[in-house]
Amino acid sequence: MRNASVVLGVGNSVLRNRVYTALLLAGLTAVTIFWAPLWLFAVMFAIAASLGAYEWAAFAGWGTFWHRAGYVAGLVLCILLSTTQREYWAQFIGILCVVWTFGFASIALHPRFSNVFKTKWLVVVLGWSLLLGAWICLVSMFEIENGRLWLFWLFLLTTATDVGAFFWGRSFGRTALAATISPGKTREGALGGITLALLICGPALYLGGVLTIYETIGFTLFMSVVSILGDLFESLLKRVSGVKDSGNLLPGHGGLLDRIDSVIAVLPFLVWSVA
Repeated sequence: MRNASVVLGVGNSVLRNRVYTALLLAGLTAVTIFWAPLWLFAVMFAIAASLGAYEWAAFAGWGTFWHRAGYVAGLVLCILLSTTQREYWAQFIGILCVVWTFGFASIALHPRFSNVFKTKWLVVVLGWSLLLGAWICLVSMFEIENGRLWLFWLFLLTTATDVGAFFWGRSFGRTALAATISPGKTREGALGGITLALLICGPALYLGGVLTIYETIGFTLFMSVVSILGDLFESLLKRVSGVKDSGNLLPGHGGLLDRIDSVIAVLPFLVWSVA
């Protein structure tokens, strides 16, 4: 009984930390989206991308501080260079959608196709591309009409999908979603995440007159599925690289990548759809 109480206490502590961290991030994100000027918005999310790059470097086998710092410096250089080539951003976002589609296909083809992610320089370039692309998408969306509202909707969607999957899977999960990639994720949890996203994010689009009822359901469903696949793709990279956790920056969540993997996957598809 004592051991069970200890395990239950640890589980509740992790859950509490997860909730507190999610609330803090949600508040910080909302403030940045709605009140920050463009330059501060760009800087804040460049910092977030850099922290993500520091963790991504582990997937390429770069474990020392200086190797990781060098990888971060490479991303910062890419961001700075991209600001001088803004006329190509739209094409780059389209390419990102294709890259993510191949990434999602690799989940279904695991483990037959997964060895390709053991190629260090492929993982290096892939990380720079996806994180740079996420930053470009954020800035692009920020600048369009109603872009801030779309960004808030995006973060609400990914959070609802994650929270619904976590709690529904924790309570009713029985069947693994991708057993060889992430045994802890279940089909029931994924269904719970999609359902919560539809209930929370769908009405905002329909009542706002943005889409018809059927378009709202289809669009929200598609983006929620992409959110889940983005999470699975990071789990696939962990599995292939032998990295247990991308980091421990966020209590209850692990690394920053564990929190933004869904966001960086959804962003190109959202920008391509509405920008």
